[in-house]
Amino acid sequence: MHTNMKTYLLSLTFSATSLMCFAQANISPAKKQSKTITISGATVHVGNGTVIENGTIIFSNGKIVSVAANGQIPQGDVTKISATGKHIYPGFIAATTNLGLTEIEAVKATLDFQEIGDFNSHIRAIVAYNTDSKVPATLRSNGVLMAQPTPQGGIISGSSSVVQLDAWNWEDAALRKDDAMHMTWPVTPRFRGGFGGFGRPQMSPEALAERTANSINQLNSFFAEAKAYADMGKPEVINTRFEAMRRVFSGEEKLFITADSQKDIVAAVNFAKKYGITPVITGADEAYLIIDFLKENNISLVVKQPHALPNNNDDDVNMPYKNAAILANAGLNVALSIDGYWQQRNLPFMAGTVTAWGLDKEKALSTITLNAAKVMGVDKTTGSIETGKDATFFISAGDALDMRTNKVEQAFIQGRDINLDNLHKQLDKKFSDKYAAEKK
Repeated sequence: MHTNMKTYLLSLTFSATSLMCFAQANISPAKKQSKTITISGATVHVGNGTVIENGTIIFSNGKIVSVAANGQIPQGDVTKISATGKHIYPGFIAATTNLGLTEIEAVKATLDFQEIGDFNSHIRAIVAYNTDSKVPATLRSNGVLMAQPTPQGGIISGSSSVVQLDAWNWEDAALRKDDAMHMTWPVTPRFRGGFGGFGRPQMSPEALAERTANSINQLNSFFAEAKAYADMGKPEVINTRFEAMRRVFSGEEKLFITADSQKDIVAAVNFAKKYGITPVITGADEAYLIIDFLKENNISLVVKQPHALPNNNDDDVNMPYKNAAILANAGLNVALSIDGYWQQRNLPFMAGTVTAWGLDKEKALSTITLNAAKVMGVDKTTGSIETGKDATFFISAGDALDMRTNKVEQAFIQGRDINLDNLHKQLDKKFSDKYAAEKK
């Protein structure tokens, strides 16, 4: 009976995987840009807060040559695109996501975003990034053209990288390898209701607090040993976990720390400062309570999606909607993120929600373009539509932050005119054709 059950479960898993494999969109990455392209007549949302009416963009060899209002279109062998009445936006960037590291949640073999253990600084998400995933194509259709695949789990999860979403393999996809080391600040779990209520663990509050203190002590020991290792120069015996921390201490790689409460954010920032590191705080639910502290320490933030419940019982129920606006209006560099991978298609609409709760629309756009590029260290090459940067942007028929008018008609990644088809569009057409045929 046991053997039969195992066979049955394996069969189910194989069937589910096979179904996904055979029901795939047949989309190849676009070819390299071969000739100069001009786009004229559109409203250009630069990404840095500037809007250019009747803008003209000229790009060649994957780079933007010029952006100007009423710009002059060059003559000769040039591809000319008229976008009168339309909008052009920089490619949106999905921050701190497991995109490309997971495909089918029910099939363990397709999950590659988490390792066993607490200190996994040697893990590199980029080498596990799957360019054959069917998810990125669905995101491109809403303007999400870049992402930061990020490992999860443990106290130190490993290094993320920044990728563009139209590639043959991870080497082609990488815009910046190992841009940031990710860790989660140890916290004592908080539970609603009285002691012994639903979901409360079998440990006392004192035991939980002690466990958290031990985790912080272990984290301190790990960083101290890793710093001493980095200061040694070239050691005789290589420690892969400590070796991976060298770039963090040298400043070549950023340190992202997940922390939500004001107490934990302050503790995380002060911890990093001991090692000469200015961290990026992710999550940041209560960052609005310590704005002066964050500004004094030049802290950038990756804020959670606004469509969420408050962190505490007595918080303003609308605080998740307001948080990004409060922080950005205070002068902090704020990027916006969404948990998961399929959900990344809604990233522009999260930014749109933020505009309804106090943030200027162009500043909200920056939270998923230039601000995100800044926290990932790729703002010199992408994140905005400016001369010299990658030609990574898209044309929308309407406001791309509004799900009612977001209609991506054409998109370019490093100058390449990418295919905007995807599996969902193909299925929609298939069954639309089916039911249209039945009506005849």
